[in-house]
Amino acid sequence: MQAGQSFIRWFPELSLADRPTVGGKSASLGELTRAEIPVPPGFVVTTAAFEEFLASTDPRGEIRAEIATLYRHDPVRVASASERIRSRLLAAPVPRSIASSISENYRRLFNNGSSCPVAARSSATCEDSATASFAGLQDTYLWILGEDELIGRVRACWASLYNSESITYRLRLGLPEGQLAMAVVVQQMVDALCAGVMFTRSPTTGDKSVIVIEGSWGLGSCIVSGEVTPDRFVVNKITGEIVSRNVSAKIIEHVPDRSAGGVRELTIDPVRQSTACLTDDVIGRLWQIAQQVEQHYGNPQDIEWAVPRESVLPAQAVYLLQSRPETVWANREKAPAAKPAAKPFDHVVQLMSARKKKS
Repeated sequence: MQAGQSFIRWFPELSLADRPTVGGKSASLGELTRAEIPVPPGFVVTTAAFEEFLASTDPRGEIRAEIATLYRHDPVRVASASERIRSRLLAAPVPRSIASSISENYRRLFNNGSSCPVAARSSATCEDSATASFAGLQDTYLWILGEDELIGRVRACWASLYNSESITYRLRLGLPEGQLAMAVVVQQMVDALCAGVMFTRSPTTGDKSVIVIEGSWGLGSCIVSGEVTPDRFVVNKITGEIVSRNVSAKIIEHVPDRSAGGVRELTIDPVRQSTACLTDDVIGRLWQIAQQVEQHYGNPQDIEWAVPRESVLPAQAVYLLQSRPETVWANREKAPAAKPAAKPFDHVVQLMSARKKKS
């Protein structure tokens, strides 16, 4: 094995069994790639890189020890610890062996091209499971240009494991701090004509007979941030019939900043604001992919998707950026049924029964 090789894994090498070393999001992207479901190519900076960085920055293990002493109902102390830890990590140098591995594989992703856009997405070891999602709690960075910028964004993803929201969430779930680590997905960027999410059961009613697709113009970040009310389509899971469509007024879109990197906001022209972001043909393709993903995993899924505008990826294709188990309705169904309330005079019946047994 070459030096630094354990710091990087490519999607085709990964499956769900690799979750401890690449995190939930990365493992799922590998699983989808191996199942020949369309995913933009990429690699993962593994948890081994995170552990190496953490050990070089905090050799005495003070950070994890402090997190373990926090109490989720003390938000002031959590916020103070979070700010201090994140500042410490963001100021720390990335070990040279890790930085060179990231640079080398970034060049490989684009056949030694330069300034090619990628996304960096946090992938914690406990996220996107059937019991913990961590959705939106750690950082994602879009349209990253160049090796140095990418290395800095990977470090920022590592530091985001110590956001106040992330710390509070895992304290609430009682997750052992020593077993939590962060990998980072580095993925070829989709310049999205439109993007969104879809659920293989209704997120509002739990109905498993439908697929619900939500989308808007541009990158999906405007939906995640809540700045846009997306179009919504409900599709019969068996027949593919579109049984409901609700086209919203989509005022703004997020688009790549091609010169400086990152994302900027644009106002959508009035005609396109009230135009559905998806054609029936693309809805049909999303329906097919959603069925394929649910059948592969064997349970309802929460899926992120994008349709490219124009890029090195083929136009009008549909790509998945993430798939995780649906947890809201699944957790409700797992909740223990409430114990039936005692009927009036039950204690009298029990007492009489006991006396009969004694006699």
